Amino acid sequence: MTIRPIAYFHSPFASKFGVPKQSSLVDELEGYIEFVADCRNADMLRGIEDFDYLWLVWHFSANPHGATSPLVRPPLLGGNRKVGVFASRSPFRPNALGLSSVRLDRVDYESKNGPVVYVRGADLMDGTPIFDIKPYVALADSHPDARCGFVDTNEIRRLCVDIPEEVGQRFTPRQLVALRKVLELDPRPHYHNGADKIYGMPFMGYDIKFCVDGDRLIVVRCE
Repeated sequence: MTIRPIAYFHSPFASKFGVPKQSSLVDELEGYIEFVADCRNADMLRGIEDFDYLWLVWHFSANPHGATSPLVRPPLLGGNRKVGVFASRSPFRPNALGLSSVRLDRVDYESKNGPVVYVRGADLMDGTPIFDIKPYVALADSHPDARCGFVDTNEIRRLCVDIPEEVGQRFTPRQLVALRKVLELDPRPHYHNGADKIYGMPFMGYDIKFCVDGDRLIVVRCE
């Protein structure tokens, strides 16, 4: 079987640095899906507005290499414990396929390259190839009482974030909330830790420079 992209995702992140490690963690994150020419057909989306959420099947296109080990180190476990690749959502898999649940915001049928699908809460970087889109159906897809392995016993760590007013003024209110929530998740690689190091995260065309001291992340400038 040969699969090819049906669309490409556009997001505030020009690289994978800073992208949330799971969809739906930052609902305010906005992005949109632009279809390739032969899938740019409104009939293919007929009825999609009746769904609140969509599943996106996509390619971990920014990975420099594929799976090299049957074991991986999930960031939620601090990068210290190993689990099997099929017991994780690691991007380093035998087939580099991602699966994300996103909130459908709207569909623009009048856009020059329309229809364009606008979504929120995605964990995809800009330019990510999308292989398929399916509606989220609670009857089949929601299991509220399901056990979730190590996710049940390890809370997501969030930092306190300081954003200077002069930086915040460059963004809309929703973009600023999204930026804050992304930074709260600590974009740094799990093995990095040091108050004297300045990191740079691409966001909305800017380079957000920040440092981390303990549980506090401080934005130092925006370039």
